[in-house]
Amino acid sequence: MRRISRWALQFLLFLFLTVATQIGGIILLFSLAISVNIKKEFRFKKSLIFIGIYLIVTLALVPIIAPLFGREKVDHSHRIRPTTYATVLLNRNYVKPRLNALLQNAAKQLKGSSIELRYLDASFPFFDGFPLIPHLSHDDGEKIDLSFVYTEPREKIDSHKKKSISGYGVFEGPIGEELDQIKVCKRRGYWHYDYARFLTFGSINDEIEFSIPLNQKMINVILNEKLLGKLFIEPHLRDRLNLKSSKVRFHGCQAVRHDDHVHLEL
Repeated sequence: MRRISRWALQFLLFLFLTVATQIGGIILLFSLAISVNIKKEFRFKKSLIFIGIYLIVTLALVPIIAPLFGREKVDHSHRIRPTTYATVLLNRNYVKPRLNALLQNAAKQLKGSSIELRYLDASFPFFDGFPLIPHLSHDDGEKIDLSFVYTEPREKIDSHKKKSISGYGVFEGPIGEELDQIKVCKRRGYWHYDYARFLTFGSINDEIEFSIPLNQKMINVILNEKLLGKLFIEPHLRDRLNLKSSKVRFHGCQAVRHDDHVHLEL
């Protein structure tokens, strides 16, 4: 019974690592095979072997192999950075070269401002069609989410802090007479529309505020990029930011609300 329980646990861990990182499940099996052949016993042996192999593969091998599948890491610069480095460690930072070019050019257009492009989930490094859960469409290297830009009113400075540990799930909801698409979708039976509130891993930085002028500038720069196909944002923020481009779309009630991030795609 103990052996069956151990196998069941390892199988569940394999599934979780595959869903979360794409390559983690395979590395788990490989590390278990190696640990069996290492006779020396030491504390946390299997965990340490897995972590070591995982980091080597993720940071050194995957970036070399990914271009064979038409993808590459998001290029970091002083204006393009991940919102959280967990995105990099989980291999969720891969895009097609054209999307990298879009981000790099947008960053150049933002030169002279305080705005940085802080990205969230993009795609996994291998295979079109492999789902990037919980997203519906991040499966081809052509999509990426960006965090909003905030300010610290008391300090009177622009801030690159975010409102949650994951970067998702703390919303800039409708105010006043703005269209409440969230209420519309949930009334239609799409109960999952705001479930990202459960994916924050903790709310932080309550003092920062959504910046209308900075987000307006960032998004309009991106909308001017010829490589951009669509930009998803919640309708009330589209109106609040006065976004007029035909590339600004409503993502539909079958997705999740987009007032905690903005979604770009080629």
